Amino acid sequence: MTTHSPDSTTASESGNAGAILVLGIAALPLVLAVGGIIYSRPDKPAPMPAAAATPAPTLALQPTVFSPPAARDIPDSKMGEWIQRGEAIFTRTPENAVGFSGNSLSCTNCHVDAGRLKNAAPMWGAYPMYPAYRKKTDHVDTFAERVRGCFMYSMNGKAPADGHDLLVAIEAYAYWMASKAPLGEKLPGAGFVKVAKPAQAPTFDAGQKVYAANCALCHGEQGQGQKSGGVTVFPALWGQDSYNWGAGMHEIDKAAGFIQSNMPYGLHNVLSDQQAWDVATFINSFERPQDPRFTGDVAQTRKQFHDSPYSNYGVEVNGKLLGKGL
Repeated sequence: MTTHSPDSTTASESGNAGAILVLGIAALPLVLAVGGIIYSRPDKPAPMPAAAATPAPTLALQPTVFSPPAARDIPDSKMGEWIQRGEAIFTRTPENAVGFSGNSLSCTNCHVDAGRLKNAAPMWGAYPMYPAYRKKTDHVDTFAERVRGCFMYSMNGKAPADGHDLLVAIEAYAYWMASKAPLGEKLPGAGFVKVAKPAQAPTFDAGQKVYAANCALCHGEQGQGQKSGGVTVFPALWGQDSYNWGAGMHEIDKAAGFIQSNMPYGLHNVLSDQQAWDVATFINSFERPQDPRFTGDVAQTRKQFHDSPYSNYGVEVNGKLLGKGL
């Protein structure tokens, strides 16, 4: 047997080693053994036949309803004191706006949940939209001027003078409520919804049935509302203690939108479009306090301020001419 020293190599062995080395290098891109784990580079897949392009589905983005701050978030500061005062006026208007409120209604009777609830003319939806031109006044109104109108019409009272503390406090409250809302953009849930016109013309008789079944329990058979401890729990809907003929709520289409979204209280959208229109027609077919803009003549006042199919001012219902006031 022939022996070799560790450092000696025959030509045959050298050739074999060279061949192995060449094969190893050639195979390296395909197989690499490291620590006993084999990593491989897969072959590039053959291209698939082109398929007909399918358009990606379009997802409609639903706008998010704005969330106002909670009452507990009112800051502990001088500004916070004004915000709290505004909230108090807003929720207990007759008590906190003595001399300016002419009935037992509070702002929150229409602007439900202290002005927070969507589709009930929330303050976070109203404040960012002013100043704005209003057809009702034929003027660019500031937010404060809009609130003055509420005292005149919805509250059947007296409008505070421009700059009055009452207006400052209510505006501070509305500003705080809308402090993170976009300026000048009508947000989902702002204002009242528009209810589609019903299949049948709304009638007093049909509305009376809807009222008896859904509204009388809270607002009374004669629309007089209910009080507890001298505080109005459910507002009067017609008569001396209700909103006057100048209030937006006397317009049947606006009342229908509010009613469908918010009534019966605690329930939402349970009445059909037809029922909402019928009961709004019924409620606004009774006499209420006079429009402060009264010219002295019902027909002339209707022509100037109520020329709309949605207003019963100056219209005869059940043999009585409405608009004479109380």
